[in-house]
Amino acid sequence: MALGFNIVKAGHIEFLVTDLDRARQFYVDTLGFVVTESDKSHIYLRGLEDRQHHCLTLTRSDSPGVGHFAFKVADEGGLKALEKLVKGMEGRTKWREPGEEKGQGRALLVEDKFGFPVEFYSKMAGEDWMLQKFQSYRGAKVMRLDHFNIMLPDAQSAYDWYVNDLGFGCTEITETEGAKPALWAAWLRRKHTCHDIALTTGKGPRVHHAGFTVSDRSSIMDAADLLASSGYLKSMERGPGRHGVSNAFFLYLRDPDGNRIELYTGDYISADPDWVPIRWKLNDPQRQTFWGAPTPESWFNEAMKVRSPTTGQFAGITAPKIKDRPDYLLSAR
Repeated sequence: MALGFNIVKAGHIEFLVTDLDRARQFYVDTLGFVVTESDKSHIYLRGLEDRQHHCLTLTRSDSPGVGHFAFKVADEGGLKALEKLVKGMEGRTKWREPGEEKGQGRALLVEDKFGFPVEFYSKMAGEDWMLQKFQSYRGAKVMRLDHFNIMLPDAQSAYDWYVNDLGFGCTEITETEGAKPALWAAWLRRKHTCHDIALTTGKGPRVHHAGFTVSDRSSIMDAADLLASSGYLKSMERGPGRHGVSNAFFLYLRDPDGNRIELYTGDYISADPDWVPIRWKLNDPQRQTFWGAPTPESWFNEAMKVRSPTTGQFAGITAPKIKDRPDYLLSAR
């Protein structure tokens, strides 16, 4: 393609956890993620629909957060074009050799101009397809990684980067009120669903959540029952409910370290090349929860810090610059 690369989809994410055994109990024993392999510092997990090595890595760390999130690229030749593009856009890059991240081929790890650790890769080891091994379905019946949601002070600049430079399409937009509405959030996709990444205005760089597709709505209800009866009542932060944006059914969870995931199902196909983005106003009560239920303050104000791939330190957090603070921003991220 003209860009010199073809980003296929959201590929995987690395969560930093302080206790691997405790994290295994939450993600594997309770939610039902499939363990591909593990060592003393990592657990590599996949969903029932995944045919590759992992979509979620749990890495032991002194502090929780996100080590990186990754996009799959169609071929390895595209990685060089991405390196050139990122360097030209004030980003830092470094190469990861095959096997440095278990199961993965050569990859380009970047610190983009917004401070996010983003990895691009094309090759990953194949694994058994569990989709029709129904005897292995447990917990939330997690199928695959669907999307990332990131927070940063300037969503418009990130929108320009992802759409104009990386080739993402936009399915939905949230705008501020007034005669000259400004972009507040955007849902962008490479695969033909609602989104692979959502950009939201707020203190950042931070990752708000990673969304994982489950088989159906009943899987979310079953997961809620299981969590509530297994000592994880406080892990259920928001939902179950239905989003206005994306139309999906959701349940937001916090793992024992506070890292956030979304169990997600029921969004739509966006394959039409003439797709016109759906627009929402920021104060529309049905935008976040179609049923109008209030959202807890923690969901607005708390998110995961990201670790710099170049310094190993957590990135500094910057708040958006807002001259006036009208009512609809009082509880915004």
